[in-house]
Amino acid sequence: MKNHWIHFFSGVVTVKVSGKGLERFLNSLMREEILIWHVKRHGTATMIFKIRLEDVHNMRRVVRNSDCKVEFLQRSGLPFFVKQLISNSGFLIGAALFFAVVLLLSNMVWGIEIKGANPATEYKIRKELDSIGVKTGQLQFFIGNPESIQRSLTNSIQEITWVGVELEGTTYHLQVVEKNEPEKPEKLGPRNIIAKKKAVIVDMFVEEGKPVVEVNDYVEAGDLLVSGLLGNEEETKSVSAKGKVYGETWYKSQVTLPLKSTFQVFNGNEKIKHFIKIGKLPINIWGFGKVPFSQHELEANEKKVKFLKWTLPVSYIMETYRESEKETRIYTRSEAIEVAKEMARKDIKNGLPEDASIKGEKVLHHSIENGKVNLSIHFQVIENIAEGQPIIQGDSE
Repeated sequence: MKNHWIHFFSGVVTVKVSGKGLERFLNSLMREEILIWHVKRHGTATMIFKIRLEDVHNMRRVVRNSDCKVEFLQRSGLPFFVKQLISNSGFLIGAALFFAVVLLLSNMVWGIEIKGANPATEYKIRKELDSIGVKTGQLQFFIGNPESIQRSLTNSIQEITWVGVELEGTTYHLQVVEKNEPEKPEKLGPRNIIAKKKAVIVDMFVEEGKPVVEVNDYVEAGDLLVSGLLGNEEETKSVSAKGKVYGETWYKSQVTLPLKSTFQVFNGNEKIKHFIKIGKLPINIWGFGKVPFSQHELEANEKKVKFLKWTLPVSYIMETYRESEKETRIYTRSEAIEVAKEMARKDIKNGLPEDASIKGEKVLHHSIENGKVNLSIHFQVIENIAEGQPIIQGDSE
């Protein structure tokens, strides 16, 4: 009879029968519809075969009516395997708990190292990290990826220009670059200060050197503003001219803005799915069913599972589906002009130094063509136009 492997689930017993009348004994088993297989004879008075566990009770009745002696040599199959597991349950539970504890500890945060920040800034960083869940003892599965941590810190703490976030094992390493770092004194040789662009002088702060222009003077790019040569024709001294010269400069900006535009926005509805990924096979463990949004954006966050220093081929994945919808924005003529002006201001400010300011603005031309507003605007800007120029031996004022 084939496919005896299926009896593994019900249990299999290996039986040894010895005595007289073995053939009659086998025939009696057949009459009782007891299934036997792998029958092997050992000598004239001994036989070994296999039967199902469920047939053992019926076989005992046959044995009582025969002159044979029965021994059970081996028990195999699922029922005996389960019984053995139960008898060793203490050991198995202990091993499973040990593995679970080590796995849990291997995927926790046990250290946060911050470099490059002064104590006050480091305190703010640690406070912000704590508010977003990055703290000692937290499972890494519930913490965002390093890019999201970096973005959160940069947006929340004004004192930092940049922060690098890296996870090594169970420790987060943060490298911080702060704003307004003390500038190292620059060793400058003799120099003049010249204009780097055309402007009308509005203010001057000269620390060292001799001013050669005054307020309200018009200068071109390259004109001398502050001389680094002091003294008279008989005796001169070269110094490094220092100072700031503020002038009124001029910029022209061209902006094009459509009166009607369509874009995608999130409406606040979202669905979250959780997966355990083994190798390349993702298994959905929570958040079942189809995504109920016809238009959506997917954000997937994958965390590798670690065991001690090894990274296992197992990952935890959280997928967030955010519903989006189209929204159409229509500007009136006056609204479009105001928005275009604001766009032009932002564009100009992005290209100016921090100490520069916009003094005034004037729309030179605006028109509406093909559903778009075209705007030409002139800006008056106050900025430092000073630029150092080394004094070459033999230069004169």
